Amino acid sequence: MRVEIQGIQIEVVVGDLTARNDDAIVNPANTHGEMGGGVAAAIKAKGGIEIEQEAMRRGPFPVGSAILTSGGNLPAGAVIHAATMGMDFKTDEEKVRAAAWSALELAQARGFGTLAFCALGCGTGKFPPEASSKVIAQEIYRYLHHVARPTLRRITVVVRTEEMGKIFERNVCGYLRYMHSKMFEGPFLTVDGIVRYQNGIVLVERTNPPFGWALPGGFVDYGESVEDAVVREIKEETSLDLVEYRQRGVFSSPGRDPRFHTVSVVFSGRGTGRLRASSDAKQAKVYLPDQLPEKIAFDHGDMIRQYLADSAYEK
Repeated sequence: MRVEIQGIQIEVVVGDLTARNDDAIVNPANTHGEMGGGVAAAIKAKGGIEIEQEAMRRGPFPVGSAILTSGGNLPAGAVIHAATMGMDFKTDEEKVRAAAWSALELAQARGFGTLAFCALGCGTGKFPPEASSKVIAQEIYRYLHHVARPTLRRITVVVRTEEMGKIFERNVCGYLRYMHSKMFEGPFLTVDGIVRYQNGIVLVERTNPPFGWALPGGFVDYGESVEDAVVREIKEETSLDLVEYRQRGVFSSPGRDPRFHTVSVVFSGRGTGRLRASSDAKQAKVYLPDQLPEKIAFDHGDMIRQYLADSAYEK
């Protein structure tokens, strides 16, 4: 499956990354450049040990960064080693996201026209394919809309199985086609709700990247007011009805959302009904203001702190 946006083809194929003849292929590397398993081992086996030797000479390099080596005996012209993990061989959303972006940045800096990814983080790092595909799609979208003169004309994601192909087709091509169909480059308008319920504040655990706990909310639909949107989103994610609500402010920092520029209109109000997670929320919980979870997505922690500072918290 493929989609074309601004003259750039983005495609998902089932095949062998080491057989690609792109300007560069992306190796999900560790910070020392060792190529002992998974995709890295396959690249070394076909391209030659000199690829690993060159990468290790350049190491160690930080998690989330990327370095370039020759392609050795591979059909591809070069290998971009994007560090998705350290030597503990553990990865997460932030590491995969940074590595994907670094690979795109390096390809752009070298003037490459074609680039092939694999399912970053899904091998040794055991990062879920659903999450990997969405993060890669979001970083490609960022590249398309933040780079003034893209050199890449084709970006390919290569996976090994038909099952993985379906996941990546849906979450890469499908996602990018949907975002492009909006015919809008941003900023995107969103709403978030600070919902008072049972002496605390309701947070939902996100199933989509960016991961973490967040205030319930989402995108404003075409033809919808922000007031209607926040009531709808809270109902969809928490099953609660938002009552006695009012607008608390607007958060618009260009870097507040790692996917793209969003502007959020924030509301606070009281939740009624039975709390139950639904829609794209994994779970919904009530947190006391002084016992918030450590990982809060976006700038929602700032929203809560400002709310608590600006007004007396209503139990």
